[in-house]
Amino acid sequence: MNRTPGIIAFTALFACIGAPSASELFILQSPAFADNALLNRTYAGNDAKNANCPGKNSSPPLVWSNVPPQTQSLALIVHDPEGNKGLGVTHLVAYNIPASTTGFAPDALRDGKGFTGGNNTPGTHAWYGPCPPPGSGAHHYTFTLVATSLPPTLPAGLTREALFEQLKGHQLAAAGLIGRFGQ
Repeated sequence: MNRTPGIIAFTALFACIGAPSASELFILQSPAFADNALLNRTYAGNDAKNANCPGKNSSPPLVWSNVPPQTQSLALIVHDPEGNKGLGVTHLVAYNIPASTTGFAPDALRDGKGFTGGNNTPGTHAWYGPCPPPGSGAHHYTFTLVATSLPPTLPAGLTREALFEQLKGHQLAAAGLIGRFGQ
């Protein structure tokens, strides 16, 4: 096999210093579902005005580890890129999460506990569960946790885009998790 000098040098460097171990990586997980697995129907939205919302609007528990040492606050965004026929739907904008926090209990995101709520696409400041239309396939609900160097003092009500503007230049690392749901 013909290897380029860059690949050989990179391989030699990893052999000398070693790859980061899983225990050192900033990791986001849920005890309720594995990465890229189907979400339980209970986590789907519950809206009497929307037949596509057949769940209980429970929010899943989340846990994370190995937050970068310089972290002052965390932000969590849950976004469905297939929602709204490909324009995307943001289900949660949560920030000002204290750096000492290591997760959210079941329904904490729904109940607005432990974070400042921003405006999601449906117009709420907390978890709004999946409501994909029947026949649209299993949508991907991307949970992105961002470690930031910002103190937890951002104002309430930021949209996803406005939060990203605030985070520019202050993001230290990110961890992700995907849950799928369809009808």
